[in-house]
Amino acid sequence: MTPSETPALADGEDDAPRPALAMPPMLTGRRGLVLGVANPRSLAWAAVEALSAAGARVGFTYLDARAARRALPLAERVAAPFAAPCDVRDDDSLRAALDGAAAALGGLDFLVHSVAFAEQADLAAPLHACSREGFRLALDVSAYSLLRAVHFALPHLSADASVVTLTYLGARVAVPLYGLMGPAKAALEAEVRYLARELGPRGVRVNAVSAGPVKTLAAAGLPGFRERLREAAARTPLGRGVTHEEVAAAVCFLCSPLSGGVTATTLHVDAGEHAVSP
Repeated sequence: MTPSETPALADGEDDAPRPALAMPPMLTGRRGLVLGVANPRSLAWAAVEALSAAGARVGFTYLDARAARRALPLAERVAAPFAAPCDVRDDDSLRAALDGAAAALGGLDFLVHSVAFAEQADLAAPLHACSREGFRLALDVSAYSLLRAVHFALPHLSADASVVTLTYLGARVAVPLYGLMGPAKAALEAEVRYLARELGPRGVRVNAVSAGPVKTLAAAGLPGFRERLREAAARTPLGRGVTHEEVAAAVCFLCSPLSGGVTATTLHVDAGEHAVSP
């Protein structure tokens, strides 16, 4: 696993491009950065594609040289004006990415945070048995990184900018097998509310998209994830799961002027799973 919300390739899948998402031009003239792209099946990459299709100029970050082998060829698909490595655990790396993106784009109208990580051993263990260092690492990468990203982005954010992060239902209810990531995402959602209150006077909105289970590298590291995926799809009001593209469309909405009155909100894109009993 890597410190990003990145998709796992299911059996038989490859890195072939998915059909382009048809989006209305609601982001024409807007500029922004997506943190956490790793490969063509990631939620972060789906967001880049959707934002670009909606007319935005979008840059993105990837973790390191290893991730660059898959991430950099993606920049050509959307003519990304900025693509750079970024380790959110390192303030210098994060600051450089935000400053570089703002310089390349001429400012930032939106920032999308799609980063999460926990050690495999701590995910597999009962929550009460997770290591102290593992807990710190999960909270650092999955939650604290949003605070630092906003801190470094703030000088570059426009007066009506939007910040969006990715979360999951396990932040609010105890989901089997989600373990340590539940408290980490709960902290992330609390940050959304507090940041929205702090930044509201500047006109900056802060929201989260709570995505239903989708195939990502982060999710694939959870024991029993495939079973969880099937079970969730079977009991949603829509009788199915959700796609990367549906999650990305919600991110687009929250980054656009169409959501101008929406802040401090977690928008569920999970086919209604959050509203029904198991």
